Amino acid sequence: MTFSTLIDRRAAQDPHGPAVADSAISLTNTELLARVEAVAAQLADHGIGPGDVVALRLTNRVELVVLLFAAWRVGATITPVNPALTDVEVARQLDDSAARLLVIEEGTLGVGDVATLSIAHLDGDPARSVAPLEDASALALLIYTSGTTGVPKGVMLDHANLDAMTAMGRDALTLGTDDRCLLILPLFHVNGIVVSVLTPLLVGASVVIADRFNPTTFFDIVESHRPTFFSAVPTIYSMLAALPDDVRPDTSSVRFAVCGAAPASAELLTRFEERYGFPLVEGYGLSEATCGSTINPVCGPRKPGTVGLPFPDQELRIVGTDGRALGPGESGEVEVRGANVMRGYLGRPEETAAVLRDGWLRTGDIGYRDDDGYLVLVGRSKEMIIRGGENIYPKEIEDVLAADPSVLEAAVIGVPDETWGEVVVAFVEAKPSMVVDVRALKSRCREHLTGYKRPTVIHVRATLPKNAVGKLDKRALRDGLTPVVR
Repeated sequence: MTFSTLIDRRAAQDPHGPAVADSAISLTNTELLARVEAVAAQLADHGIGPGDVVALRLTNRVELVVLLFAAWRVGATITPVNPALTDVEVARQLDDSAARLLVIEEGTLGVGDVATLSIAHLDGDPARSVAPLEDASALALLIYTSGTTGVPKGVMLDHANLDAMTAMGRDALTLGTDDRCLLILPLFHVNGIVVSVLTPLLVGASVVIADRFNPTTFFDIVESHRPTFFSAVPTIYSMLAALPDDVRPDTSSVRFAVCGAAPASAELLTRFEERYGFPLVEGYGLSEATCGSTINPVCGPRKPGTVGLPFPDQELRIVGTDGRALGPGESGEVEVRGANVMRGYLGRPEETAAVLRDGWLRTGDIGYRDDDGYLVLVGRSKEMIIRGGENIYPKEIEDVLAADPSVLEAAVIGVPDETWGEVVVAFVEAKPSMVVDVRALKSRCREHLTGYKRPTVIHVRATLPKNAVGKLDKRALRDGLTPVVR
């Protein structure tokens, strides 16, 4: 199976069933198929065919979903573009991906010499159709990494990768035709595409695309559309958990929500579930593995503070610096293997070889598995702080800081120090209408952390910077830091 034929199958099985909707459009399966067929014919008229790359610089909307399936129908590859990127950054992605066509929002301009198509001019003629091409080895997505450690790289995901990942997600999340997903994550990221669009559509469920996330109106959308699940990042859950106590929405439709893209504290997960009445199942993954590698069970023991068990049909191991597989409780680099692992980085054979070894993907994340096999992340190998020869993983300190009732989020980095090599520096953001007491935070650190792990300085910021997918941008914190005076 490839996703080039999924919409045809949905229309045949349930012609009038709901497929995808946003605040402006609501399409049944038959209506979605007609749109996909018409736009596929339009892409073919633009000379787009097998192996060509179509770039989408769009906000979340139904038309973006239509374009995904239309491009795959003609054998093309999609590279989603963050609409917030500068033209220079967009041009870099277009050049690196060799995009033949750029689809843009109404009233915006193209970039460089790449042909453009405005979303306002998408073909809606249901009389036009193109027979779908099926090739599991064809490249489906080119997802560009967030670039926090360098120039963004194009992660090559083929249809076989998408097939594998969505089947794993279907089984792990126990999804069925009665489910409805509320999409709130950006569709230029693999999480939004795979977890919130492809997997629910695969199982016969429907998708509702929310407008831009706003914590004060989010639960109005939940009460209106009655989703059964959604996926978001810890920042979003922190904002929702910090809403005034008198906000008591009807969440009875929601079976669970997925928390991913960045580590969340056990305290946040527990506090959120106790308040809103549905579980947050924390997972872990990366674009190079087509989104997910571990997840806490929806129907089974969940362990806050862990990122769960491997997805079905994925392997996971912890490896030491000598390449030896480590046992329970031993920290090392997390490696994963399965049919979901990427083909490689576009045009970067050396960087591909550095992370792919005998089918195993080196994630660069450090963690360990407990006695029950649940994965506990302790940090990124590149974020590890070495103070006087002692290894320090920021997440442990961030969890201590985030447990303070006044703290919305915390970020910890290492900064150079003449005496110790590096010292720990922390940044915190206060919850709305609250004030952070730095002295109280330092006292909390003394209680929970040994001396060398305690922050030398704790900075209070009005907001902590995020990258495009909602992860804390530690590079921005580091770049904006003035020398520490002690």
